[in-house]
Amino acid sequence: MASDLLSIAKSGAAAARTALDLTAQNIANASSEGYVRRTVSVAELGANSVGSAPAQVNLAGVRVNGVVRNADIFRQAEVRRTGADASRAAAEVQGLENIESAVEQTGVYDSIVAFEGSLQQLASDPTDGSLRAAVLEQARTMSETFNVASSSLDAAAKGLQFEAGSGVDEVNRIAGELARVNLRLARASDASSDQTTLLDQRDSLLEQMSKYANVDTTYNADKTVTVTIGGTAGQTMVSGGAASTLAMATAADGTISFTLDGNAAAISSGSLAGKSQALTQLSSTRGQLDAVAGKIINVVNTAQANGVDLNGNTGQPIFSGTGAGDIAMIASNGSAIATASAGAGANSRDPANLVQMRKDLASADPASDMDTLLFTISSSVAGRKVTSDALNSIASTAKVALQAQTGVNLDEEAVSLVRYQQAFQANGRVMQVASDIFSSILNIR
Repeated sequence: MASDLLSIAKSGAAAARTALDLTAQNIANASSEGYVRRTVSVAELGANSVGSAPAQVNLAGVRVNGVVRNADIFRQAEVRRTGADASRAAAEVQGLENIESAVEQTGVYDSIVAFEGSLQQLASDPTDGSLRAAVLEQARTMSETFNVASSSLDAAAKGLQFEAGSGVDEVNRIAGELARVNLRLARASDASSDQTTLLDQRDSLLEQMSKYANVDTTYNADKTVTVTIGGTAGQTMVSGGAASTLAMATAADGTISFTLDGNAAAISSGSLAGKSQALTQLSSTRGQLDAVAGKIINVVNTAQANGVDLNGNTGQPIFSGTGAGDIAMIASNGSAIATASAGAGANSRDPANLVQMRKDLASADPASDMDTLLFTISSSVAGRKVTSDALNSIASTAKVALQAQTGVNLDEEAVSLVRYQQAFQANGRVMQVASDIFSSILNIR
């Protein structure tokens, strides 16, 4: 009996000691990023049956089955999914805000209105040199604002492309780390302390990767993970100890696309998707801005060709270029403005051609086009911000739900310390009683 008591108490003390060690780990890592709370899994230990009662179960204490991580794979998957959506929305909003600043703060709309206003003033006295000079100055200012807006869009595009490229590098780095963790997990003993640490690293790396792209995971029997990028229908990024390489290509219009080991990869979430969407919008905005500038160039230069300038010569182009990036004012003197109709002489006060130029500009209405472009961008920013805020709220809720399960509550751990300490002391007392009983038996004469 004493021998049985000793073995039972010994197993109980060992289990309590393991639980105390895990509780100490939990407390020490309460603030560690990615740490998942551990608990000990125990089960009754049955001794061999005796011949007189072969079916009888003889309990012989407790055994430690292993270490349990308080992690729910479904909640973890939800954190990755919602986090990827929130990262995509945030990246897109940031990109759209850069586009808005590039176009709105350069004052393109105001410069178009000012140019049209200078033409209206010139119509009151087509021979006035100061009014002609004012038209050229407004034309120059308008050209430069178009140039600045185009350059600002270029800068915004390069910034987004650089950030996307850095994101691709991060995805490849994380994939490499996951492959190495997989190799170590495959060699780690089941439920060992080293394995639980590796599992924490695995889950943390998966969450980091999901911030850049939508990933799908398959957990294998040896705790390793197979990662598919681009969702369930995507391509395998990590399998065992092997990791594929994600690459980014930039098209002529500034938009980006992704490939995985040379095969097209469809990334629909995460910050990479958000930056890709922002670059698509930037390309569209650039096209619309070029169209507005091109419209002004064509209308004004066409009208110039149909009239004569102040010297009685056929009007020459005022602008060169085809879009916002290369529009430039090439007329060097206010006398070059062809205000009079064809056939008029020098110093003609005939404003017919200027009137027609203004009518053509009013019909083309570049100012309205520019206003529509600005409104579209601003509306997109406002709408995406609402979406981003909603997705951030959803992602935060998912993280709170996971943290409630995986996080360390110091109050609970303090209670566990007392409980396991008392269990350890109780088992020690049982061993003392068993020793006393055994000694008493030996002393019987």
